[in-house]
Amino acid sequence: MITIIDYKAGNLTSVKLAFESIGLKVKITDRADEILYAEKIVFPGVGAAKSAMENLKSLNILDAIKKVIADGVPFFGICIGMQLLFESSEENGGTECTGILPGGVKKFKTSDKFCKIPQMGWNTVKIIKSHPIFDGIQDNSEFYFVHSFYPSCSEKKYIIGQTEYADTVFSSVAGKGNLIATQFHPERSGRIGLKLLENFSRWNGK
Repeated sequence: MITIIDYKAGNLTSVKLAFESIGLKVKITDRADEILYAEKIVFPGVGAAKSAMENLKSLNILDAIKKVIADGVPFFGICIGMQLLFESSEENGGTECTGILPGGVKKFKTSDKFCKIPQMGWNTVKIIKSHPIFDGIQDNSEFYFVHSFYPSCSEKKYIIGQTEYADTVFSSVAGKGNLIATQFHPERSGRIGLKLLENFSRWNGK
């Protein structure tokens, strides 16, 4: 059973349908007690960091999220669900995030007038470190991105994959123990994205 956390940040249906398309059962919840007893957790989302953090606090699920990660439950952050795992974000004039991963989230800046921000579309992911999430997936495969802010992991040992955009090489995949997170949307990345979700469903968090 895959438990998807609902913190009013959208994008739940497409994630749910993607897992169901590969034959997996899915539960969507905004309840701390259900999060605490989950077997595998997905933390997706689109939107702004400040409102997302406010929602986590108002729903009283932030402590539950930190506990399941500390307890070793396989945990997958997607897009804003990845960004919130870092210490802070430049979005909304500066937002304090969960601090589970070291580093911050920064806004794309470029002098290239032909480079569009937000990044919307397909881009390659360079695999920096082997991880079960990429089993059967070739290096430099393309995934679908939609974002104006990018994760900057401050400890190299947690960087799993990198992507280049707007004169910046950023941490498009980060992992720490039972935690894995992607800036791209696997649920919108076609066959290869489904393969990545399938890998997560089989992963024991080690």
